[in-house]
Amino acid sequence: MVRRAAARGGRSRAIEIGPGSGVYLPLLAELYDEVVASDVEEAFLDHARELVSAHPNVTAVADDITATRLPEGAFDMVLCSEVIEHIGDSSRALASMRRLLRSGGFLVLSTPQRHSPLEWAGRVAFMPGVISVVRAIYREPILATGHINLLTRSQVRQQLDAAGFTLLETAQSGVYLPLVAEFTGRVGLKLERWMERRMSGGRLSDLLWIQYYLAQA
Repeated sequence: MVRRAAARGGRSRAIEIGPGSGVYLPLLAELYDEVVASDVEEAFLDHARELVSAHPNVTAVADDITATRLPEGAFDMVLCSEVIEHIGDSSRALASMRRLLRSGGFLVLSTPQRHSPLEWAGRVAFMPGVISVVRAIYREPILATGHINLLTRSQVRQQLDAAGFTLLETAQSGVYLPLVAEFTGRVGLKLERWMERRMSGGRLSDLLWIQYYLAQA
């Protein structure tokens, strides 16, 4: 979706909202003339700043997407991957992303699906008493995901429409089966990949972990 959204002709600008470890920034730096990495947390921006020496067309900026100070209509593409589930008011965030885009610009968005088995397993894992067992099994710290705003597909579509986007493409991926994923190795991975292919595009696709959207301003 990121490659499809890449602008052609003229000087192009892209912004990634919430770059995390910066895994997408090298690709954006290859596809666009100017790239901005925007986050409300300085700790995440430090990762983006480390990439600047290798990609001088990347700039890291501290900004809150729900009250952005960045210029309106300044970008050809907004990438927002695994971010809106951490924002209480995702409608406001998406409206801000629309304002950042020029007319005809693209939004590439991904977020977990509300009813996926992985999200349900996460809720159970953090219940009192259960988390102690989970920590004992994995023998490592178990940290909260911070997913305070999990949305269904219909909710995401409604919020995109309200923000002024036209939906161009959507997809879902990622099967998670508790215990199978953790303890069956390659056999379990093969099973989950087979199930993902069978579930994609069908009535059970809401059970896949991540939902993806390509939308146009």
